[in-house]
Amino acid sequence: MEHLYLSDRFSSAIDYARHLHIEQRKGTGIPYMAHLLGVAALVMGETGHVDFAVTEEMIIAALLHDAVEDHGGKPRLQDIEHNFGASVADMVEGLSDTLSADSSHKEPWEERKKKYLETLRTETAEVKLISAADKLYNARSMLDDYRIIEDEIWKRFKRGRDQQLWYFDELLKIFKDSGTNRIVEELGRVVAELKRISAHEGR
Repeated sequence: MEHLYLSDRFSSAIDYARHLHIEQRKGTGIPYMAHLLGVAALVMGETGHVDFAVTEEMIIAALLHDAVEDHGGKPRLQDIEHNFGASVADMVEGLSDTLSADSSHKEPWEERKKKYLETLRTETAEVKLISAADKLYNARSMLDDYRIIEDEIWKRFKRGRDQQLWYFDELLKIFKDSGTNRIVEELGRVVAELKRISAHEGR
């Protein structure tokens, strides 16, 4: 049976993320760390359920997956490599849709997402698993909040319902083309339910 052991590097990554991500989730009072820890937990939970080893490097990359695109771009990526090694940095780069150092001057949403989809197709199975966990956490949060505030949820994002669902669909195609797993299957179910309960918007 596969065993995943977490060392002091994992604790250091939590501390690194804690100091970096002091913001809240969009439109909520929820600390951003909830998302990062949630994604890391989803990845850890796949230990023994995917046909490759879930490593500490993957868990650290999951904790730091938004650090580059939200807090410093390429200089941040270099700092992550210095602190956690090239393997973690490579995964974080693969999980980032921009390397812009100024998070307020990112490329347009469509450009960033299309580029991310293009590069994701050739990423490793490890990066794809972390990416799927990230998207599953996001989709679950959107579904939960939609049940409370309905159409108001789309105002939290740079693009509305149609673009958000298009992006999820394109991601699912890539994940499934690479071989499905429990996270991808659950992401498909959550996105289908989000489509169903928000379908009146398309009428």
